[in-house]
Amino acid sequence: MFNRRGTLATLTGGLLTSLMASAATAETKPAQTAKTPMPDPTEVLPLWPGDPPGSVSVTAVETLIDRTVAGGLHDRAVTHTRKPTLTVFRPAKPNGAAVVLMPGGGYERVVTDKEGFETARWLADHGYTCFVLLYRLPGDGWGAGPDAPLQDAQRGLRLARSKAKALGFDPARVAIMGFSAGGHLAASLTTRFEAKVYDRVDAVDDLSARPDLSCLMYPVISMADGPVHAGSRKQLLGASPTPEQVIAYSPDQTVTGREPPVILVHAADDGSVPVANTILMFTALRAKRIPTEMHVFEEGGHGFGLRSIAGKTVAAWPELFVAFAKKHGV
Repeated sequence: MFNRRGTLATLTGGLLTSLMASAATAETKPAQTAKTPMPDPTEVLPLWPGDPPGSVSVTAVETLIDRTVAGGLHDRAVTHTRKPTLTVFRPAKPNGAAVVLMPGGGYERVVTDKEGFETARWLADHGYTCFVLLYRLPGDGWGAGPDAPLQDAQRGLRLARSKAKALGFDPARVAIMGFSAGGHLAASLTTRFEAKVYDRVDAVDDLSARPDLSCLMYPVISMADGPVHAGSRKQLLGASPTPEQVIAYSPDQTVTGREPPVILVHAADDGSVPVANTILMFTALRAKRIPTEMHVFEEGGHGFGLRSIAGKTVAAWPELFVAFAKKHGV
């Protein structure tokens, strides 16, 4: 399997017996092999049937930023999201499960390629039906303020679940995967899936917003001084959040004991989002006896996704996710 001698720490809420047979394939087929941009997916679902909730005062203009280097992989991000969507990736051989991905971007942008489309393609190659969430950003004047992204996350999971029969997966086997600030959004959905953050729009909203499993990749968790990623906090809560806001928007402080199984992945040398965020979330979940597993790797930096992981122990993370998901029926 994988050589994990360089791993700084691997803590589990239960014994991980193997990395599954698919890991043998990964040794001969690296997670990220593309050298040129892949064609864009064409199946895109609007999240809301009309304008998103609380849009009356929003004047921001949705903008696509393309940072792609000639001859390299796509590197794009969206700022000021006005029309949130789910982009669909259909597997050639569905395994009956689905993943909703939430890319990062510090709540200033949504990084669509590296943490969205690329990871969705890898997961689809392993049988998962994938949905990449383009969510709204909290600093654009939405009526719900810091809950606008969570509105999209709840709606996105419900919408994905509503497509289960048509796309050939089990609506009770839907995971979420969030990266960096998208990891904060995924963690918020994990703990606040029942929060009433918007009024019912249609029959989609009668479905549960509770994920069946969560994967938090180098997530922003705490809004408290010290472990906080200051940029994400400023975008989410403004320059001077109240103590009550700090607690309410720190997912490690809102664990209820009704969360699904959670796997957390971080690099110890992350210079942007301190690894303390992952440790705090792991500790809070364990205190409530939620099945959880944490992998802290010696190196990888921040935002590694499937890039810049060759030759590092952090390259094991996709197969670790698959193994954990299979163990918990997703």
